[in-house]
Amino acid sequence: MIKPTYVWGFDLGGTKVEGVVLDPVNNTVLSRQRVPTEANKGYEHVIEQMVKLRDLLAQAVGQSPHQLGVGTPGSMDPYSGLLKNSNTTILNGQPLQQDLETAMGISIKIANDANCFALAEAVMGIVPDELPQYESIFGVIMGTGVGGGVVVRGHDGRPVVLGGRHGIGGEWGHNQLEPDGTPCYCGRVGCVETVISGTALQNYYQALAGVRESLPQIVAWHSQGRDSKATATVQRLIAMFGKAMAVIINILDPDAIILGGGVGNIDLLHTEGVAEVRKYVFNNRMDTKFLRPKLGDSAGVFGAAMLVA
Repeated sequence: MIKPTYVWGFDLGGTKVEGVVLDPVNNTVLSRQRVPTEANKGYEHVIEQMVKLRDLLAQAVGQSPHQLGVGTPGSMDPYSGLLKNSNTTILNGQPLQQDLETAMGISIKIANDANCFALAEAVMGIVPDELPQYESIFGVIMGTGVGGGVVVRGHDGRPVVLGGRHGIGGEWGHNQLEPDGTPCYCGRVGCVETVISGTALQNYYQALAGVRESLPQIVAWHSQGRDSKATATVQRLIAMFGKAMAVIINILDPDAIILGGGVGNIDLLHTEGVAEVRKYVFNNRMDTKFLRPKLGDSAGVFGAAMLVA
């Protein structure tokens, strides 16, 4: 009996590489494992860790992949083939796809991790439940950093990642939001990521209060009316979220926006935040759906697998 060909995906993060093997018939998870990225040991070591993960999964499912989808921080330049814009900076300027293909001897397809998040939610997550018919989806990851991904319905009805001419489709986190703002790792100042990421919000609170607190604690103190500095931090988040998000709607006008990541889980963004977005949309109403993701932290690795499904 011929074994079915399984679908493989890796999610390459700053601290871990997660891999999944799916049965493509019903997207059942056959094995899911992770290894530490150990980026401090260098780029070649990261490649070795990914090969190690491939071997662990192959042992678990009884076959090796013939192709692999990989979600990455940053994106691959479609002209040079080099990775760029990654906050795991040792990956920048490296031919990651080529090196993985050489190390594993298989075909590799790469996409930004936010694109993988959006793709997974479009195929396996919230979109089939809420919007079985759509033209475009914008997936947002608001966590330690801020990223975005665009998925459109292709001519055959299947979801397709819109990578763009430069491979930066959806890179909403590096639009300038504050011209005189905080320097960003990308070399610019005042990027969305420097204003409404979890890290940026913690930094803002610390500048006001003199102590560092977790974002859930800051939000809780605001909700309880206990801390004026926590309230100032949350109000800043809501105001800036409105301005930043409206730009996406005015340009792309997606059917839905999926808010993922730790910051995206804050309930106030789905009420006061959405109301703030409405103020800046170039229309007399806003019909865009703001959705909570269904797949949680599984979305990135599932989306990577969808790249080759």
